[in-house]
Amino acid sequence: MQSLAEEALRTAAISKTYPDGTQALRGIDFRLAKGEVHGLLGENGAGKTTLSKILSGILRPTSGEIFIRGQKAEARHPKEALKLGVGMVHQHFTLVRDFTAFENILLGTRVNPKGSGAARARQEILDLSKQVGLSVHLDTKIEDLALGAQQRVEILKMLYRKVDVLILDEPTSSLTATETTELFKAIRKLKEEGKSAIFITHKLNEVLEICDQITVLRHGEVSGRTEASKADRKMLARMMVGRDVVFDLVRGPSRPAEPILEVKDLMVKGNRGEEAVKGISFEVRKGEIFGVAGVEGNGQTELEEALCGIRKPSRGTIRLAGADITTLNTGQIRKHSVGLIPEDRRQMGLVLDMTVAENSILGREWEVRFRGRGVALAWVKIRAHASRLIKSFEILVKGPDSPAKSMSGGNQQKVVVSRELADEPDFVMAAQPTRGLDVGATDYIRRLLLKTRDSGKAVLLLSADLDEVLQLSDVIGVMYEGKLIEVGPAEQMTRHRVGLLMGGVRE
Repeated sequence: MQSLAEEALRTAAISKTYPDGTQALRGIDFRLAKGEVHGLLGENGAGKTTLSKILSGILRPTSGEIFIRGQKAEARHPKEALKLGVGMVHQHFTLVRDFTAFENILLGTRVNPKGSGAARARQEILDLSKQVGLSVHLDTKIEDLALGAQQRVEILKMLYRKVDVLILDEPTSSLTATETTELFKAIRKLKEEGKSAIFITHKLNEVLEICDQITVLRHGEVSGRTEASKADRKMLARMMVGRDVVFDLVRGPSRPAEPILEVKDLMVKGNRGEEAVKGISFEVRKGEIFGVAGVEGNGQTELEEALCGIRKPSRGTIRLAGADITTLNTGQIRKHSVGLIPEDRRQMGLVLDMTVAENSILGREWEVRFRGRGVALAWVKIRAHASRLIKSFEILVKGPDSPAKSMSGGNQQKVVVSRELADEPDFVMAAQPTRGLDVGATDYIRRLLLKTRDSGKAVLLLSADLDEVLQLSDVIGVMYEGKLIEVGPAEQMTRHRVGLLMGGVRE
């Protein structure tokens, strides 16, 4: 048993019940040692986010105690947590895009980036970045930095505030393989400096690589603790979901037929009028999965929106089964036997305040099968339809009248996927289909996509998850700065090769 002097942070019987009665945490005992990287795992809804928000001062616990360096502490605001030496780097960065890296690091401190203390602060930040191996161009605006560099800014922002405990929420979700390697080097240097980190992720391989200890949450309780050196993926998955998870997802040989989606010389502008997609051409055939790999922010979102009919291309054509759909809207495109799984399920895939039944027909409410007399919707038929989807796609929810916001992220995604795949469309576009999902939901969605491909349908997969692209795709294209810089059969696109291409490096 380590002494209190070696203890960075500890919780005792932390519980949290939300105003609606949801009990997110039930008596959590958690211990983080000085100089330790501690993995925090769990399914969506297991309590990871609630615990991290309590530790970083965003939420207050209903009961229980927190100890920092052996002393009882209470943080009612993130600023108070920072004073106690605890800082959180969120999955979605909280940086001001129009400010430079230097300005962002100083934001919220008493130092004016253009004042008398700026020179001293700059040197402190430079010394700090060199000390822990987090190089950043301080005078570059955030909007002009790669995501890996933005993350380094977020970490330096915390370290400049003298934090001893870093909470890293899904820190590699938007990074290339090379950037992930660099991040891990920096985390190891932080350990050498005596800093501690809580590493929250769904990527089991990364937990095993970078963490010293692992705590797993399930249904708001600690379901297991282990040293990383004594664990493997199957053991951790069993702790997370309460059953064995099979990791032998096999992509059998493809049987590609004629092209169903043909994209030629497509150019799409971004929100600021810049060219986000720069004249790309490709085709997706029936019976295959065409995977587009790339770090987020390289034009994939604009490509997705153009293919969905949300954003109009400025040049080029999109043909589906021979029909020109370049200028059609989403509703019109759906009538061409298309399933659209958007990258943001909460903003584009669902209306969270609606029920599962209502969400099960979004975009399809015009279909005769859901209509009653006149323009009225046939709610008996709609609820029956939703009930069939709940059963067929193993959606964990009380029933079709449950609100979508009451479900975990994995089950919300299953509602979207079930709606889009239930009618067996000829073409499916899946954008970031397993982002933020736990191991069980991820495995389920990936198997569904392979089943769709094996039934002779065409699938376009847009994903920043390199493992996902390599595991599912028959053909892989790598998108970088708005261009498909290389396309080839999956057998030729090795992990090393694709990882380099995602960073814009050609072998």
